[in-house]
Amino acid sequence: MNAVATGEGQEAAVLLDRARETVNPELRRTIEGLPGAMRRVAMYHFGWEHADGTPAAGNAGKAIRPALVLASAQALRGLGGEADDAVRAAVAVELAHNFTLLHDDVIDKDVRRRGRATAWTVFGTPDAIIAGDAMMALALRLLAEDPHPASAAASARLASCVIELCAGQQADCAFEQRPHVSLDECLTMATAKTGALLGCACALGALYAGAGPDEVDAMDAFGREAGLAFQLIDDLIGIWGDPGHTGKPAGADLIARKKSLPVVAALTSGTAAGEELAALYAGPMTGDDVHRAAAAVDRAGGRDWAQAHAADRMGRAVQQLSRAVPDLGAADGLLALAEFVTRRTR
Repeated sequence: MNAVATGEGQEAAVLLDRARETVNPELRRTIEGLPGAMRRVAMYHFGWEHADGTPAAGNAGKAIRPALVLASAQALRGLGGEADDAVRAAVAVELAHNFTLLHDDVIDKDVRRRGRATAWTVFGTPDAIIAGDAMMALALRLLAEDPHPASAAASARLASCVIELCAGQQADCAFEQRPHVSLDECLTMATAKTGALLGCACALGALYAGAGPDEVDAMDAFGREAGLAFQLIDDLIGIWGDPGHTGKPAGADLIARKKSLPVVAALTSGTAAGEELAALYAGPMTGDDVHRAAAAVDRAGGRDWAQAHAADRMGRAVQQLSRAVPDLGAADGLLALAEFVTRRTR
């Protein structure tokens, strides 16, 4: 399997593999409908083609968000329920996610994604941005053309989510230019940038299962809380992740002087280590500076705070889930996925 396959991660691995098997054929058919250069950039981004257009083995990502759509639909239908009619919604969410990835790589000037050169470094910034725009349009068109009775509500919800997500990205960029950012501001930004789309994925699954407004909102809240936990872990990986697994340089977020959640927790800690980190963030990072900054985040308590806060957010997520699915036994898949994204190390 492509995901973790032992212990509590085994069920998540099965769900992620099943989501890829279910969603990727429809996702690829949708991408192949793009014209000319947009298709080529998108096929490369998903790992289905090399830069020269020849076939590649493919690495379209972990499929966490599509898996959440399908698992949410199944959970709201009860044990034994099927989620086959939610496949288009799952594909739409994955297209929206990859729209953000193409744009984020340009904004952050990231040169590696999924173990290969990012699309903008291969095809240029304009083509990468345009391909991302096309993916977002494809996502909304998929839902608009879906005959399912929930498709209109799903389309509106996804569009609203992307606006919120863009606001979160804009705030993230603005923080890099500001000397001081509060932890509350950073948490609000992360909820919008990451939590909103995971919440939307869960809400779309609930909509396609025919759930009522209260249950849909509870599923959205579950995804948002899990999404914030996901971002906290992602931020830790951005500092201490293994480049062999992340495909990015060690301490990539520190090199970019990103005000990620562990960093802001350290900067606002009132400790000597926090002051050292602030001084390092005031100038460009060399190799030694990156190691010193990571150590300063740790000594200032940023690492411990992020790990503890991720666990707290997952507790809140389970409370929200129980509002929509009182019998949590029917939501084993969702809980396994949430456990996977908050215990991953890469």
